[in-house]
Amino acid sequence: MDNKAEIDSSRLPRHVAIIMDGNGRWARRRGLPRLMGHRSGVKAVRRVIEEARQMGIAFLTLYAFSTENWNRPREEVEGLMELLYEYLEREFDNLKRQEIRLLVIGEIERMPAGLQERLHRVMEETASFEAMTLNLALSYGGRAELARACRKICDAVAQGRLKCSEITPEIISSNLYTAGQPDPDLVIRTSGEMRLSNFLLFQSAYSEIYVTETLWPDFTPEEFRLAIRDYQRRERRFGKV
Repeated sequence: MDNKAEIDSSRLPRHVAIIMDGNGRWARRRGLPRLMGHRSGVKAVRRVIEEARQMGIAFLTLYAFSTENWNRPREEVEGLMELLYEYLEREFDNLKRQEIRLLVIGEIERMPAGLQERLHRVMEETASFEAMTLNLALSYGGRAELARACRKICDAVAQGRLKCSEITPEIISSNLYTAGQPDPDLVIRTSGEMRLSNFLLFQSAYSEIYVTETLWPDFTPEEFRLAIRDYQRRERRFGKV
């Protein structure tokens, strides 16, 4: 049976977010350096982006590097930064060909200068594309994002542009990195861990969660389709009966 045919294209999640976990364990099980796991994980990123684009997913968010990841050994962090730069160099033409808009959510100012420059260039040159939006969560943390939103709201109140009584969930949402985007309908986590790990804490309030034991480098388009099919079997009530 054609697995793609089993997916109801009229009931696709608009926004899928993925916690890409398991690169280190994948490498360790093979007696390889952790960076080799991250390098293999980049191949999975390419596969999933292409599958989501072909399927018709409007927004895809990938948790690539958290605020906590800065605490990893310097050699690993530097290697990850190099991998990110290589990815942008190699995949830029593919993003343009598929008309995918790239956005970075997170503290981009903490990235190395050369990587920042490259990220801004790719974002600028893909800004008009509408086939799919790819959010790369880099130096991202959900709590830090909420603190940042609070500071922006406080500034608006101090400047008289907003009253405290006017602060609503919608106001908070409009001050997040994902402002203007739908909240994720589906959050996928690889490697079997049962936690959000500080990822899209506000936005994921009513997200469906799919956890697979598969380590990220082994995550295939078929596994992605399994997650979508599982999502389509669920009934989303949003607190209603």
